[in-house]
This record gives sequence, C-alpha cells and structure tokens, in this order.
Amino acid sequence: MKVLEELKYSKEHEWVKIDGNKAYIGITDHAQHSLGDIVFVEIPEVGTELNKGDVLGVVESVKAASDVYTPVSGKIIEVNEDLTDSPENINEDPYGSWIAVIEISDMSETEELMDANDYERFCQEEE
Repeated sequence: MKVLEELKYSKEHEWVKIDGNKAYIGITDHAQHSLGDIVFVEIPEVGTELNKGDVLGVVESVKAASDVYTPVSGKIIEVNEDLTDSPENINEDPYGSWIAVIEISDMSETEELMDANDYERFCQEEE
C-alpha cells in the first residue's frame, strides 16, 4: 500500500491535496486496491456545493460500486473529465488521478484529516 506524506486522508479512504483554499480529492491506493479493476467513475458537476461527508461521486469496479465522500465542505470548481473515458487511471495512478477540486469553505475541517502515518495505522487496524 502506497501512502504519500504530503497528502491528508479520510476514514473513508479519500486523499486530499490542499493547495491554498483548494482541495484536490481522489481515492487512496488502499481503496483502489480493495475495489479491483475500476470500470466507471461518476464525477460531480462543477458548481455543486457540498458539505463534508456528502457523496462526491461513485467509483465502480468489476467487484462493487463505492461512494466517494467529500472530506471537506465547499464548491466543486473543477472535475477530472479524463476519468469518464479512462476510469482505469485510478488503478494505475491513484494519487495522480484526482476526481474533483473543491474550493474549501471551512479550512478548519482539514485539521480533522489524518496525516500519512495516522492513515497507515488506521488501515492496519481495519484489517
């Protein structure tokens, strides 16, 4: 399982890259590995306002479909259209294949996310 030091993580296995007031959000290596071969990604609409914990999109694999939850509140300002035609990008490069970018409305929510060490520990406890 690959975990990147510079990212933050949620208990639902999303990663967050914070860049100023923007949050790039995708699913972790652990999540894509658990799902198996990803065949479809439902991406959200730009302009949608989401609260922390809302469904951001859906990732479907040959095994299952899984909701992706937003770890922070805000407005979607960009989506990764490449995933519509190439959902397997998440399997190939989960940390390079973000699903959406959110303009964060409450920066204090980022403090509730786990760092890489905490996320690794969390995954080990889940097994």
